[in-house]
Amino acid sequence: MSRRFAWLSVPLLIPAGVFAQASSSQTPDANVVKFRATLENVKYVYGVAPPVARLNPGNILEANSLDCFGNAIQKPGDKLSLAPGDNPLTGPFFVEGAEPGDTLVVHVLDLQVDSNQGVGAFAPGFGALNQTNYTPMLHQALPEKIWFYPIDHTDNTGTFQALDSSFKVKIPLHPFLGCIGVAPPSGEARSSIVPAEFGGNMDAPEVSAGNTLYLPVSAPGALLYFGDGHAVMGDGEIAGTAIEVPMRARLRVDVLKHKQTRWPRFENDQRIMAAGIYRPLDDALRIAYTELVGWIHSDYGLSELDAYELLSQVGHAHVTEMVDPNYVVIASIEKKYLPSKKEAVH
Repeated sequence: MSRRFAWLSVPLLIPAGVFAQASSSQTPDANVVKFRATLENVKYVYGVAPPVARLNPGNILEANSLDCFGNAIQKPGDKLSLAPGDNPLTGPFFVEGAEPGDTLVVHVLDLQVDSNQGVGAFAPGFGALNQTNYTPMLHQALPEKIWFYPIDHTDNTGTFQALDSSFKVKIPLHPFLGCIGVAPPSGEARSSIVPAEFGGNMDAPEVSAGNTLYLPVSAPGALLYFGDGHAVMGDGEIAGTAIEVPMRARLRVDVLKHKQTRWPRFENDQRIMAAGIYRPLDDALRIAYTELVGWIHSDYGLSELDAYELLSQVGHAHVTEMVDPNYVVIASIEKKYLPSKKEAVH
């Protein structure tokens, strides 16, 4: 998620050394590292910063995230201007042994909505069906609107209540992290609203429990960040938000040495999935499918042209979001259509 006023400025990184000492802990199970994110220790950019905690490959991270508004929007009458920034990030987490040229592996073990309500909103100058910085128009901008979604943890639903009528409907939840990424290449610091080759604000429902995410390492320790919890979201996130919620996350990290993916990739028992992140939308799709062709060729042994033809018959693609500075497309193929895997490389 991001909003119009987020495009105007990017808050600086907050030094995090003191927070690492105060807020992270090693549990009696030495394999689990816990961290508590608060408004005082979140970040608003992906970049090189003092880590809040250090993880070894194989460690499990148990940590929380604030919602995209910093948990500031709580009741009718609250305004988006109350949010201290967009998409506050938990982290960064330094992963021992991760070096540029490696791949960081993030196994999403569990995600739990950490609230009894979610928030949806749109703002002037933002959204796929509104005038924006990229698509200026002469019509009047849509007004700010905010919806509150009661979360029912017993049946795992959120309830949409129309603002202009009495209509309401329950929506099954699919919790995922809208933001997850590592420090960008070349020492850059990138806004928490940006998706790119380092991951970031991908708004990908694939960042959900049971899936594995692969991210290219461009800085020592990788420096993993996450946030922007979504209870559920439709393809495209067209109005600019999902059902935005704080989240509790349980992640396991590993490192693939000397093997680097160029763009984020996902995997589960049934599918392999590749992200394409760019503007215009057709280039995002081309990146996603080109990455998938390369993955099938390197790991499953098909020639690139055979993989290309196969994807034309059984490939799938969807737009995760088309409202942020870059658009995101995820292309995928079911493993049942592939030969046996040659070796564990990515």
